[in-house]
Amino acid sequence: MNWQLSWQRWPEYRLLMRLEKPIGIYLLLWPTWWALWLAARGVPDIGLLLVFSVGVILMRSAGCVINDYADRNFDGQVERTAMRPLAKGSVSATEALQLFTLLVGLSACLLFWLNWQTMLLSLVAVILAAIYPFMKRYTHFPQVVLGAAFSWGMPMAFMAIQLQLPALVWYLYLANLCWTVAYDTYYAMVDKPDDLKAGIKSTAILFGKHVLVTILLLQLLTLLLLGYVGVLAQLSMVYYAALVCCSLAFIYQYRLARQSRAGCFQAFLDNHYVGLLVFSGIALHYYITGS
Repeated sequence: MNWQLSWQRWPEYRLLMRLEKPIGIYLLLWPTWWALWLAARGVPDIGLLLVFSVGVILMRSAGCVINDYADRNFDGQVERTAMRPLAKGSVSATEALQLFTLLVGLSACLLFWLNWQTMLLSLVAVILAAIYPFMKRYTHFPQVVLGAAFSWGMPMAFMAIQLQLPALVWYLYLANLCWTVAYDTYYAMVDKPDDLKAGIKSTAILFGKHVLVTILLLQLLTLLLLGYVGVLAQLSMVYYAALVCCSLAFIYQYRLARQSRAGCFQAFLDNHYVGLLVFSGIALHYYITGS
């Protein structure tokens, strides 16, 4: 395969990586920071924080590229995605695969600053990122696979800092998985009419008329799991105050989603603030208590 990537075509590659839409970076970064602060019981080593933060940007970009590669024959049938670079033909499939390989390679270089146990865990992250885009053809649960992928930085963070995977990290992992399925179902609701025509599967289609209630239940489970994480980590009331604010944000999202497809998309976007709230609760606890 001839190398086709060209620096002159960076504007198209930037669109393919969706760097102009950083919401995905935020939704991946906040949970990773939750885990880093909890594993370090405070501010983590700055080098480690940098490695994980850059890794989030690179892997989210790689995920967008492979997602659009997998959907290149479907995106043209969906109003919201019809003008993506692969769908409109401004980037070739070969370029997309090469860009995905480059981004994963750059992410792999970051692993040299981590221990070998974390390196092994990173293989799962690559597998999840690679298979997620194809799941919507075979199962109504691609959002669950996305949740598994978006949560995998958590065990990696604990392994990098503590060299172990305590029960706390798995409750945190499940909380983030439930949260991801909830907000990505809002996202899928935006495309539901087009997805039905194209034969694409999603939880938004599976849950049918009960979709909003199911999202609320997933968000409730998220809060309960995060609450138990607070118990295990012995976090103070400032953390639980943040969870109360999250519950209010979830109610607001529900009200938005009831209005229209545009409301569903805004509800999805607003989850960035939920991630920020949880992180603020964790970070403030360690800042105030010092432990």
